[in-house]
Amino acid sequence: MSRHPEVKWAQRTDKVFITVLLPDSKNAKVNLEPEGVFNFSATAGTDNNTYELKLDLFDKVNVEESKINVGVRSIFCILEKAEKVWWKKLLRGDGKAPHYVKVDWDKWVDEDEDKVGLGDLDLGGMDFSNFGGMGGMGDMMGGMGDMMGGMGDMMGGMGGMDEFEDSDDEGQEVTKPDDKAEGDAKPEEHGIGSSEKKEAEPST
Repeated sequence: MSRHPEVKWAQRTDKVFITVLLPDSKNAKVNLEPEGVFNFSATAGTDNNTYELKLDLFDKVNVEESKINVGVRSIFCILEKAEKVWWKKLLRGDGKAPHYVKVDWDKWVDEDEDKVGLGDLDLGGMDFSNFGGMGGMGDMMGGMGDMMGGMGDMMGGMGGMDEFEDSDDEGQEVTKPDDKAEGDAKPEEHGIGSSEKKEAEPST
């Protein structure tokens, strides 16, 4: 049977901080969905107990811009809100927050004091990675978008080349017959063609 780890949270106008307190966690997996669903699973303890967590957040989040740091004692997440508005609470719905979800008073500021963003937070040199990379799907979709954009640019460039080719062809149509005739005549006039033939014939 899975257990719930303790969760602390705080917020700014544009961000939500979620800290999952689980020392020496193994195989920690965090999945964040744009609709505001936060899933966590890991094992910890000498018996490798399973810990799981699903939070239906108050509002939508920007997965690509959100960041995560998996540390020795906790998993710290900075979630970017989809809209820069102050959330009334962490979870949607009318019920009380579960007993394992608590306010992180160390990171908390009141709405009217929220002017400094991350500047007042001591992140202790944490090394963050993007949620998009963890989920894989977000990065892949972003990559596909970039690739399609690149193909569009390439097609646009090819279109431009076609235009140039058409205009070049039109200009060359007038000059080609004269150039060709002159080009054909010149080797015979100078006897280049006949001398090449003689050199190519084997000597008897």
